[in-house]
Amino acid sequence: MDAPETVTIIGAGLMGHGIAQVFATQGHPVRLFDTNDTILTQAPERIRANLMQLAAHGVGDETAINASLARISLVRDLAEACIDADVVIEAVSEKMDLKQRIFAELDHLCPPHTILCSNTSVLSITEIASKSQGRERILGTHWWNPPYLVPLVEIVRTGDTAQRCIDTIYDLLVRVGKKPVRVHKDIPGFIGNRLQSALWREAFALIDDGICDAATVDEVVRSGFGLRLPVLGPVENADLIGLDLTLAVHDYLLPYLSRNTQPSATLRARVTEGKLGFKTGAGFLSWSEDEIAATRERLANCWNRTRRARRRYGADQANRERLPEEDGPIMKQSRRQMSYETPSTTCLYLVTHFPE
Repeated sequence: MDAPETVTIIGAGLMGHGIAQVFATQGHPVRLFDTNDTILTQAPERIRANLMQLAAHGVGDETAINASLARISLVRDLAEACIDADVVIEAVSEKMDLKQRIFAELDHLCPPHTILCSNTSVLSITEIASKSQGRERILGTHWWNPPYLVPLVEIVRTGDTAQRCIDTIYDLLVRVGKKPVRVHKDIPGFIGNRLQSALWREAFALIDDGICDAATVDEVVRSGFGLRLPVLGPVENADLIGLDLTLAVHDYLLPYLSRNTQPSATLRARVTEGKLGFKTGAGFLSWSEDEIAATRERLANCWNRTRRARRRYGADQANRERLPEEDGPIMKQSRRQMSYETPSTTCLYLVTHFPE
């Protein structure tokens, strides 16, 4: 068996320490680099707290935490972080000039075989790579926060990215338990954030226009179509209700939807007033410290229960494919749908009816 790949993470903050955690718990040696010594030295305890929380919810083994942490080396010199690295994942702040400088330096410091990945959520990978020579080994891997809980990683290729790099990273992510998807063209926002931002634009436009208040927007999503999103994506839902009906709805409704190319006026006003959300205690809504803690806990519990349920009911891809040969196509489809639905509906039911 080949030795696990050595993975270097550039940036130990919000996303970086969580990405490091994913690889370390799956047996990979990890080098975690940051120029901010405070953030770097805090990372192991943040990871320990994450792992303890997972273990408390039945995900992972508390006795394995020290072994996982031992695989993570804290590094303060970028050249040292790059030595013999098989994969480097950049997770610094969303500043184009900073990312460009880092990738140009990584391209110079890393061995020729090293694959260089950016965790940017919206910035152009092509532009990030533009100051580097070895652009064929640069690609995007957009993880979602928190990276140790959310399965999705978007793999973004540029016109220069080599196919072998895409395939290698896809295989690596599958092996560490993620759900990678391929983004075939490098466009701002990729897939997930374009979909999310389209929903935000319409939600904020409804508030701007006085159609409803902010709390009502959230209630409509949580108690309405949001309930089916974990098990039925928008394309599947269009097929389910019928494309003829979908077309009829769009013919009538799309002209009335927001086409704003500028951010919401209410959003801009809130930011100008210093109402930034959780971090200031008020945004579109008001937040006490207890409400903030309860919301974070409720969200974490939902994800943790989903992970437990997926393991219990065998919702991973391999189990969905290992269906009895004697089952006909209808029974196989029913079994697949059950494997998708059970963990998600379990999560939604538990969080709704038994909040912790």
